[in-house]
This record gives sequence, C-alpha cells and structure tokens, in this order.
Amino acid sequence: MSTSFASALNAAKEAAGAQNYPQGALYVVATPIGNLADITLRALHVLQIADNIACEDTRHTQQMLRAYGLDKSGQQLLAVHQHNEAERASQVIELLQQGKRVVYVSDAGTPGVSDPGARLCAAVQAAGLRAMPLPGASSVTTAVSVAGIVSPDAQGFLFAGFLPTKAAERATVIDKLASEPRAVVLLEAPHRILELSQALSVLGDRPVTLAREISKQFEQITTHPAHTLVAWLESDSQHSRGEFVVVIHPATQTAEHDPKEQQILQLLLAELPMKTAVKLAAQITGGARNRLYEMALALKSGSSDSADDAGEDSDNP
Repeated sequence: MSTSFASALNAAKEAAGAQNYPQGALYVVATPIGNLADITLRALHVLQIADNIACEDTRHTQQMLRAYGLDKSGQQLLAVHQHNEAERASQVIELLQQGKRVVYVSDAGTPGVSDPGARLCAAVQAAGLRAMPLPGASSVTTAVSVAGIVSPDAQGFLFAGFLPTKAAERATVIDKLASEPRAVVLLEAPHRILELSQALSVLGDRPVTLAREISKQFEQITTHPAHTLVAWLESDSQHSRGEFVVVIHPATQTAEHDPKEQQILQLLLAELPMKTAVKLAAQITGGARNRLYEMALALKSGSSDSADDAGEDSDNP
C-alpha cells in the first residue's frame, strides 16, 4: 500500500467522517483529471467506506485506489462503462437494495459529463433510490475559469461536448454554434484536434481557447483567433498532444447597431409583440438577445415619439 496519501486519508476521516453517509445510496464521485492531489477529502473518505465501486475501467480505478493507499479487492469493483451501463445498472440497484454503499467513478473528472454515469443515475432514481453527488474536478469548468470569457451580452456558456467525427456533420453543427451568443465549450481528442481546428477556421477572428493536459505536467492554455488555430497546432508537434478542452468565446460585436439586425428587427416589430420579435431576430441574425431587446426598446421609443409628434402636428391648423 502507498504511504504518499496516508496523512490525507487521516485528514479525510477526521474532516468528513462525522457526516452522514446513508446505506443503500449511490455516491457519484468526481476524481482527478490529471493531478492525483486534486481529490477531495470527502471523496477519499467515501472511497474508504464504500462496499462496492462501480467504475468505467476497473484496472484504471484500482491503480488510482492503490496510489491513495486504499485497499479494495477485485470483487468489490464492478465495470460500468458506456457499452454496458444500462445493463449493469440493475446489478448496482440490487446492491443498493441490499443496503450497500456503492460509489461510481469515471476514469477522470465528473461522471455524467461526457463520461458514463447519467444512465446509471437515471435508473437508480427511477428505482426510488438515492444518487448523491460528490463535487470535484471537471475539465469543463476548469478551462472556463481561466479562458477569460468576457461578454456583456450573454452570461454562462453552452457545453456541446464532442462534435461529430464526420466532416460534413461537424461543419453543420459548427454553423449552428456560430450564432450562439454564449461561449461554447467542446471536448476533443489529440488525434482529431487538427480537423476540429480546420473546421473552426470559419469563425474568423473569434477567439478560441485551447486547454490541453489540464492539471498535468505539460499543461498549456492558450487563446488565438479561430482562423490561426491550425497554424499554431502545426508550429510545434507538442501542441497537439493530450486531451483538449476547446472554448469558443462569444462573438465580438464590432458595432453597437448592425444595420441588417436593425432592419430585420424593425420588420418583425411591425407585425409581432416585442418579446417574440426579439426572439426571432436573435434566431435569424445570431445577435445577442439582450442587445436586440435594448435595440427594440429604442426603436419602439423612437416610434412613439414620432407618433406623438405627428399627432401634435395634426392638431395644428
């Protein structure tokens, strides 16, 4: 058994041991995405007291457990991955109904976020049993936290995960995402990052952050205009190594009022309620809804002023 994390295990028991950990519950535990020290104290404690551990890859998980100095037998580990998740859910439910504490971990990060776990949780909850999340490492939020996303028009981000591998399908998705006013977060494997970057070049000067090897020794996070990504990747063979999180920043508005947007919005306002007109204008033009709403208010105000002026003029002889 490893002694590297002996003090962490003791700290985990002291910090989290007094809390309630009901039997017959599924504990969905986030695990490190690279640096083993990113495990939480509560996760370490739950892994210690677990009766069974369901995991994406039993060999990978056993290696992680041994690194923490945790001794679990092979019989306590159950493989639950994307190819058998629905089938193995019934086995996990049976263990829970026996009053067992079962932990689920994916290979890295938070289960259910582009990793197995969602179907298992759905089945457990449908059986009237409890699924308890233990927060921790996530490549998605980690990359977003340092991407420097600044957008006065749209808050939050859209997580789109892995895009289709076929070029035509991927191009169609990117075309739709181009009009998304929020930042868009993608995941990509090293052997496909060049193809993805080539497809993203249609976004022109739109900033894109590439985050690779997050929390590992050769972590690299860099932001470039979309059309320069391919050149950056090809400038050094190391740039394409490791798993990637790709953050497409919101489109920068170069002008406060786009004449085309204003024309479309005016036509829609003439026939529809403001809320509906703004919604349709955003869908048609790809403009930010908040900004279009402000434009609509200004247009409506201008129309009211013009109508009032016309009324005053008509009263004059």
